[in-house]
Amino acid sequence: MLAVLEIEAGNVPNVTLTRVSCTFRTRGGVIHALRDLDLSVGDGELMVLVGPSGCGKTTTLRVIAGLQAPSRGEIRIGERIVNQVAPRDRDVAMVFQNHALYPHMTVFKNLAFGLKMRGTPGDEIRRKVGQAAATLGIAHLLDRRPGSLSGGERQRVALGRAVVRKPQVFLFDEPLSSLDPGQRLSMRGQLKALHRELGTTTIHVTHDQEEAMTLGDRIAVMNAGILHQVGDPLEVYRKPADRFVACFIGSPPMNMFTGILRGGAGDTTFEGPIGRIGLGRLAPAPPPGPVVLGIRPQHITIGGGAAGLISAPAGEAVVRDIEPLGDVANVQLATPTGITFLARTPRPYEGTLGDRVGFSFDPTHVHLFAADSDGRRLN
Repeated sequence: MLAVLEIEAGNVPNVTLTRVSCTFRTRGGVIHALRDLDLSVGDGELMVLVGPSGCGKTTTLRVIAGLQAPSRGEIRIGERIVNQVAPRDRDVAMVFQNHALYPHMTVFKNLAFGLKMRGTPGDEIRRKVGQAAATLGIAHLLDRRPGSLSGGERQRVALGRAVVRKPQVFLFDEPLSSLDPGQRLSMRGQLKALHRELGTTTIHVTHDQEEAMTLGDRIAVMNAGILHQVGDPLEVYRKPADRFVACFIGSPPMNMFTGILRGGAGDTTFEGPIGRIGLGRLAPAPPPGPVVLGIRPQHITIGGGAAGLISAPAGEAVVRDIEPLGDVANVQLATPTGITFLARTPRPYEGTLGDRVGFSFDPTHVHLFAADSDGRRLN
C-alpha cells in the first residue's frame, strides 16, 4: 500500500490554456508549434497529451511551466493568469525523459536538493523526503547514487524529486520512453497508483497511444500544433473526431477507403474500390457524395462472415501477408483491383500466403469521414 503524502487543501487547481499559439522563426521559415490551443484540465485530473513527434506536446508543457513564452494566448493555473509569472513561482514540477539526476549525489540528496535551495529546514526536508521515498518504494535506495540504479529506479527517483515539493501541478514529459517494455508496464501502474494517492492535477506527454489509453482520465490528441480531440480514451477510440485521430488511435491503424455514399437514412450504401457495402440505416445520415470509409481490422471478417454485408469485385481477396500474434493474427488482404487492407482474426489464422478468400465488413462499426483535407467525422 502506498504511503499517503500530506496534500494541503486547495492544492489541486485546474490548468486552462486559451487560444495559445507558439511560433518559432528559423532559417527555413516560420514553425507553428502550437496553433490557437484551447485546453482545460480539471482539478485533480490526469490528462495525457498524445500525438506523433513534433506535434506540440512538449511545447505545451514548456508553455505551462514557463520555460517557453507563447506568442499569444492565456495560461491559467487555478484562477491565476501565469503568463508573466516566473517558472519557479508557478508551483509546478516537471519530470523529463532523461531523468536529469545529479550523478555525484545520493538519492537522498537528489530528492532534497530542491527543498534545500528553497531554504526548507533540515527536519522538514528529512520528513518530506522520507514520505516521498516511502510513497514511491525507494526508501531503501536513499544512500545509493544514480549510477548504481536500474532505469526504473532512476525514474522513480526523478518522480520523487517532483513529488517531494508537493507542487500544484505535475508535468510529465515522456518519462517512460527510455524504459524497456517490462519496466514501462510496471511504471505505468505505479504512475496511476501515485495519481490516485496524491490527486494532484497531472499533464502527461507521450507518443505511445497504449500508454495514453491506459493512463489518462482523458486524452488530448494533437498533430502539427493543432488539438484534434479531447475525451475519455474509449470515447476517442470509438468515435474519433476526424481521420487523423481514427488512424492514430488504435493498433493496427484503421483501414481507410475513398468512395461515394449513396441513398438515404434508411438504405445507405458505400461504393468504392473494394466494392459495394450496404450500411443500412444511419443516424445521423450523412448527405450522399464523396466520403472516406474507415473500419478497424478487427471488424473485418475473413471467409464465412455475415451474408450480404459486402459485394466485392470477384467476391474475394488474396492473402498477401500474415502476422501471427499468438491468439490473434493480422492478415493483409489485396483485392483484384489492387487495394490492400488489414484484417485481424479473433484466433490464429490457419491459411497460407496466396489464399483467395472472401471477406465481409461489419456495418455497425463503419466510420464515415469527409473526403476533404479536414476529414471530420460524419456519422
